[in-house]
Amino acid sequence: MPWSEDRKPHTRARILQAAARLFTRHGFDGTSIDTIMQQAGLTRGAFYAHFASKGELYAMALRHAAQEGAARVEQESDPCARMALYLSETHLYSEDLLCPLACLVSDVAQQEERVRETYTRLLEGFIAFYAGQSEPDSPARRQALQQAVTMIGGMAIARTLTDPALADELLEACRELASSLIPLDDRPSTPASTGG
Repeated sequence: MPWSEDRKPHTRARILQAAARLFTRHGFDGTSIDTIMQQAGLTRGAFYAHFASKGELYAMALRHAAQEGAARVEQESDPCARMALYLSETHLYSEDLLCPLACLVSDVAQQEERVRETYTRLLEGFIAFYAGQSEPDSPARRQALQQAVTMIGGMAIARTLTDPALADELLEACRELASSLIPLDDRPSTPASTGG
């Protein structure tokens, strides 16, 4: 029986999905090609038909995880709601893909330049996604960087904690800080009080 034309892209997508899930949870060194392929329901021999190296897969899995994460929050048009969704307990304890920017910040620092370049581009995309495009050295750009650090750093630290109450408290503080950095013009309007 001949293979369908979409078999190779479908198989590649399965490998990327498995790799993204495993890398964001266990990092580069904690994840083997064998484990990825087993998670994808494939044999190790199929790996090299799709990727030249584990490093190449790692870089592509970072991108895949980031795209999946963006797809989950892009239905929200309100920037405060997007930030709240990112900095939520649901995201923190999710069984789905986790944000590679928060999960792999230390891991990526130890990787080859191609992986760090991918991370850099993803961070730039994250800033634009949550805070919009802004001119370098502008107050808006500075606020966007502060928001990104608050969100990614908050999630990264919350993931390391063994005390769920402290993690929740940290996320709440980060939501408050990130929301306070949204320019007033971009915040959702609230109905004016009519008084008595």
